[in-house]
Amino acid sequence: MANYLLAYKGGTMAASDEERQVAMAAWGAWFGGLGAAVVDAGNPFGGSVTVADDTSVSEGAPSALTGYSVVSADSLQAAGELVKGCPVLVAGGSVEVYETIPVM
Repeated sequence: MANYLLAYKGGTMAASDEERQVAMAAWGAWFGGLGAAVVDAGNPFGGSVTVADDTSVSEGAPSALTGYSVVSADSLQAAGELVKGCPVLVAGGSVEVYETIPVM
């Protein structure tokens, strides 16, 4: 088993309290279905800056990442299968899956 980072991109934010409650219930149900595979449920991202190789800092990040989670799976493909029910997909977003390599 290895750990995989799920990097969320895009998706729409709920506009009302009722929509937020529905969205949070969907996330809770999805995470509940993943069970012990969830290593870190993660969080959404707020503002961002980019630091260039010349150490200059600029507002925003070109990747448009909106949040992350970490799951455990037998393979990269298995981790990708876990993503298929992710609520961000229904909201128009996408998920990038990366294997993490423990070096520290």
